[in-house]
Order: sequence, then structure tokens, then C-alpha cells
Amino acid sequence: MKIKTLLNLALVLTLAAIAGGCNKDSASPGGGEGTGGSEARFVIVGNTLYTVSKTDLQVFDLSQPDKPEMVGKVPLGFGIETLFSYDRKLFIGAMSGMKIYDAQNPTKPVFLGEYAHARPSPELTTRRNDPVVVQNNFAYVTLRSCPTCQQGNQLDIVDITDVRRPRVVNIIPMRSPYGLGIDGSQLFVCEGDFGLKVFDLTNPSLPKQTQYFQDVKSFDVIPLRNVLMLSGKDGFWQYDYSDRTKLALLSKIPIEP
Repeated sequence: MKIKTLLNLALVLTLAAIAGGCNKDSASPGGGEGTGGSEARFVIVGNTLYTVSKTDLQVFDLSQPDKPEMVGKVPLGFGIETLFSYDRKLFIGAMSGMKIYDAQNPTKPVFLGEYAHARPSPELTTRRNDPVVVQNNFAYVTLRSCPTCQQGNQLDIVDITDVRRPRVVNIIPMRSPYGLGIDGSQLFVCEGDFGLKVFDLTNPSLPKQTQYFQDVKSFDVIPLRNVLMLSGKDGFWQYDYSDRTKLALLSKIPIEP
């Protein structure tokens, strides 16, 4: 668990340094948004840092980076787990589903809508993390319970055309999903000890699995400029995904247990 945490932190910090200032979500002319993994609990948009605890969204002003100032706290309820930003909105993964907040006014996020997972079950009390990624009018959310549970391991495809009324349009069974990443027509979903799956999003509401790497024990991914950065039990991996038919290994930094 400690190794996983360190790897995910390295992913977030590395990509934040690389991608800062290049995202369309910039909240100010001079600011940008770092790119983090889907299991991240914080995100920077322009001059604003958002973090989530188990119950709250916390807002920090970074106008003076050496003196960050907490300027707000928004109660979210129980079981808050992950945070993702897209198109000046905050998508918050929770044990109950996904919450959406408007961040047009960066320091005062406003609730827009939410959805609950379609198939609740007793096993869900064992879950950890409900990562979310978003592209255009669709959000992709993984739901994980114990590896042997019959329900609760799935990928939800959520139509957010009307962000005030998100609706699940498809559910794909998974084995033990963790983080996920999206870039254009490709969706990458980590299955923990069960590998890494790649889906084609030509039809964004009907992902089609095109590749499955069962030997890659993956926790979280960040796709950026045709390079997939992956944190796993065995180390930190980089793949070239410019060829949509196959991943090409670029490098691996092994981690000893």
C-alpha cells in the first residue's frame, strides 16, 4: 500500500510539472491545470487548489504560491474519495456515486448534479476509491468492491449532457477496477492484479475492449501526448499509444516490494 501511494504521488507531481499551463481549463491567463491520476485527491486549476477529505471539498488560493490561503470549504457528505476537473467543473468520486460542481467562480464551487451507482449491494462497504474521468459529454467511473464479489466491480458510462441530471447509459462488468485515463478515442482502465484494459471510444457510450494486458499489475494511469504513464505494483511504466492497435513499452522503473 505504501508503494502504491508513493507511485501515485509521483505520477501526480510529475505530470503536474509537465502539464501545468497547457490545459484548456485554465482559470486565469497565466495559470493552468496540472494533469493528475484519476485516483488523485487534489487538483490545481489556474490559481486555485482543490482538495477533498472524506467529507469536504477544500479550496485554496494560490495567487501567492509560497503563501497558499484556504478560502473555502464545501460540505460534500460521507465517503468522498477522488477529484477530477474538466471544462471548469469538478467531478467528485464518492462511495455513493459521482457529484458535479461548477467552478466558474474558482473560489466558490456550486453544486450542479449527481448520480448514484446503479447496482448498490452489501459488498460495497468494502470498497475503496471511485475514480472518475471525463471527456466531452461522458463521464467514466469505476466501481470496485472485493475481487470475488459478484456485484460492484464495474465501469459506469454516464451521460452528462445535462450536468444537472447525469444518467448511466451503460455498465461494463470488470474484475477489480482501480484508476482510469482517457485521451481521444482511447480509454485505459486499470484492473489492479488483473492487468490493464484498453477500450476504443469511437462510440463513447459503448466502449469496445481492444487490448488486455494481464501481466501488468496496474493502479492508475495518465495518458498525455501519446505517452501512457502507469503506476503499478511492480513499478512505474511508460507506454507509447500513438498506434491505436497496440501499446509499445518505452521504459520501466522497477520497485522492490
